[in-house]
Amino acid sequence: MTQVRPMRADARRNYERLLKAAAEAFAEHGEGASLDDIAKRAGVGSGTLYRHFPTRQDLLEAAYVDRIDAIAARADEIAAQLPPGQALVEWLRELSEGMIQVRGLKSLLGSAVTDGSSYVVTACGKSVKGAAERLVTAAQREGTLRPDLEPVEVLRLAHGVATASELADGGGRYISRYLSLLTEGLWAPGRRPDAHGEAARGADATAPRPPASPSP
Repeated sequence: MTQVRPMRADARRNYERLLKAAAEAFAEHGEGASLDDIAKRAGVGSGTLYRHFPTRQDLLEAAYVDRIDAIAARADEIAAQLPPGQALVEWLRELSEGMIQVRGLKSLLGSAVTDGSSYVVTACGKSVKGAAERLVTAAQREGTLRPDLEPVEVLRLAHGVATASELADGGGRYISRYLSLLTEGLWAPGRRPDAHGEAARGADATAPRPPASPSP
């Protein structure tokens, strides 16, 4: 059986810098971001970039998976700091913001909650679904979350929040408002989490609202 050799420390640092630079460049310029610019941002030569990522698709997939894994990892960090119901809402807020921050992340997450079999879909689905399942299960055991809610439904709702906010202003300004409105339907009857955050309070009147659509 072929064994994969671990990266040297300097190679690992270059790899991580390239992923960070790629996420920034793709966020600014979309999937057509210049690979040479990404290498310059990372402080490495183009040859180093191509040794790690032979094609643009390889770099795109690695950058998106790395970003999604980072968001998924936040679930456990947040769960250690907040009660289960509040932890779920806070993670959904960060997840929705992350979808907007990196262009294309929304579509990857949308694929992750279906039965796709590609590497990206499998990798994204495993980390994000696992995070959602842990938070949903904890909130249901606490009694604050509806017992009939499935983790995959929470992910689809977060995808909708990000899409709606982006349609409203091209960014994430309205995520807190839309998420607060959405989560009103998630809690078990009479078991809303304590009000310790904007999203947990419900539809906060102070949250920014999108402009009204013009009359036809």
